[in-house]
Amino acid sequence: MILFLAARPVTSPTLGSARPGGPPSPVRPAPRRRRARFRPFAPYRRIFAVPGTRAFTAANLLARLPMGMLSISAVLMIAGSRGSYALAGAVTATGLAATALAGPWTARLVDRYGQARTAVPATALATLGSLSLLLCVHYNAPDWTLFASYAATATTPNTGGMSRARWAHLFRDDPAARHTANSFEQAADELCFMLGPVLATLLCTTLFPEAGTAVGAALLLTGVLLFAAQRRTEPPVAARTADHPPARSPLRLPGLPPLLLTFLCTGAIFGSLEVVTLAYADAQGIRSAGGGMLALQAAGSCAAGLLYGLLGPAMGVPPRSSRAWGRSGHRFLGCTAAMAALMLLPLLAAGTGSPVTLAVALLLAGMATAPTMVTGMGLVQSLTPPGRLNEGMTLAVTALLAGIAAGSASGGWAVDHLSAGGAAYGVPVAAAALALTVTLLTARRRPSGSPSPVS
Repeated sequence: MILFLAARPVTSPTLGSARPGGPPSPVRPAPRRRRARFRPFAPYRRIFAVPGTRAFTAANLLARLPMGMLSISAVLMIAGSRGSYALAGAVTATGLAATALAGPWTARLVDRYGQARTAVPATALATLGSLSLLLCVHYNAPDWTLFASYAATATTPNTGGMSRARWAHLFRDDPAARHTANSFEQAADELCFMLGPVLATLLCTTLFPEAGTAVGAALLLTGVLLFAAQRRTEPPVAARTADHPPARSPLRLPGLPPLLLTFLCTGAIFGSLEVVTLAYADAQGIRSAGGGMLALQAAGSCAAGLLYGLLGPAMGVPPRSSRAWGRSGHRFLGCTAAMAALMLLPLLAAGTGSPVTLAVALLLAGMATAPTMVTGMGLVQSLTPPGRLNEGMTLAVTALLAGIAAGSASGGWAVDHLSAGGAAYGVPVAAAALALTVTLLTARRRPSGSPSPVS
């Protein structure tokens, strides 16, 4: 028995078999299979893990919130002081037209001289315009001074476009991360449009009529100053030499004008939907609920934008080797088709006469707008050269603003001449159908073998 035991190899819980002439080898425990944890927001955690992204995002959100405040604050301030919504609407329309003209030029300066060097003085001039408007209204200055003051706010830089440009620079070689970042930016836009009017109304009605404009101007200037201070993530200025001439205007790039026309139609959806919904709530005797119903539409779009950003790389912007219209183009066509289909829901719900049913329909209808905007902005980025990226995205925003103005006018006409009880919702339906038609014609005109723009 002793000989038998002596002949057995030495083992222990921590040592392996004794090797002849050597020390015992350690036993490697069997690796444990870790259960994969469910991390639904991992794509967002990944993009915000990059140093500097949280700082410039927080500052940009502070600067972007006034974009949903200043217009309605000006309307409430002017109408409350002068007793004329017509004058208030004319002043804000003038400012919108001035922004459509000055916005691309401001963006071109941002591309040429950098975000910090251009955005700060442009914002300072826009802030002076808002303060001038406030003083002119408070001291009962002539009407023409209101138009001149509000037109000066047109130099406000496209803060959302500058933030998207930073993401595009940081993840220039990562299409999936750019898709997630664009989805977050669109959700942030919807959040600002959802909270901005509520904050503006609260300030103007509970404090004094000029409070909304004063707070909005202060937030804009503070946010841009903080955003411009984040130099680590600022995109570099494209070099302009004889060997590298400046890129041509984005308006001359093939494929971008039809895309801007689609953005124009999408803006008409937003503008007409806002006017028609407010008129519907007024006709139902629930005027105060109109803003809440529009907030539900924005909430649906915000939630859909965040969920859309969680999709994998297969749903992101196509790589540089993709061909023709590509996956992004076909996905954009699918998003516009879904938007056109869901816009039928408010038209059908308004016919029931139930505000609750209409509110649910608006929530569902908003779920297609954010994916459409995210994919469309991705296409704008893929079509525009890096040296003109801010200008290209500002052109898209300008098209949206022009569409909102046209949609507001069309929606107001439909309310007066058709019916605020439901038929007027045919205007956003028609605008969505036109957006789908333009996108469909654009997709069919692209030859299957032609190279697509780089993303």
